[in-house]
Amino acid sequence: MLKITSITGVLSLLLIAMMTAQAAADSVRIGDVIIEAPWARASIGTSRPAAAYLSIRNEGDEPVTLTQVSTPVSKMAEIHESTMSDGIARMGPAGDVVIRAGSEVVLKPGGLHIMMMKLKQPLKKGEKFNMTLTFKEIEAVDVVLPILGVGASGPNK
Repeated sequence: MLKITSITGVLSLLLIAMMTAQAAADSVRIGDVIIEAPWARASIGTSRPAAAYLSIRNEGDEPVTLTQVSTPVSKMAEIHESTMSDGIARMGPAGDVVIRAGSEVVLKPGGLHIMMMKLKQPLKKGEKFNMTLTFKEIEAVDVVLPILGVGASGPNK
């Protein structure tokens, strides 16, 4: 049996419980597809693009294909990929993203990510916004993305 003997212990357990509840609230499930840990970086005004990140897990027996992303905070959102070739960093549209059966695709800084161009409003740290992910095989999924700092590397980092 667990016995907590200090206020610090009690507060630590409460903090863990709150973090666990927050993580669960950030996940969205549609059938066998789970969208986890969505987040975005704060923008520098509206003249520069902003980036968003998340994980897509496919627990099903068939692949699913992410074909489009949209959000009311930008006029144009696309899935982009960052690559390094001959010491030169490049970024551009990635096209459709296939999530194989039983696998996961992670959109993260330095790799696949969602690029939001022509922002309609600045993305401010501490706020949230909606995004719709459109798949070929399943219904569209709406997620809420918290906005972290300009230099953030993830929701728990």
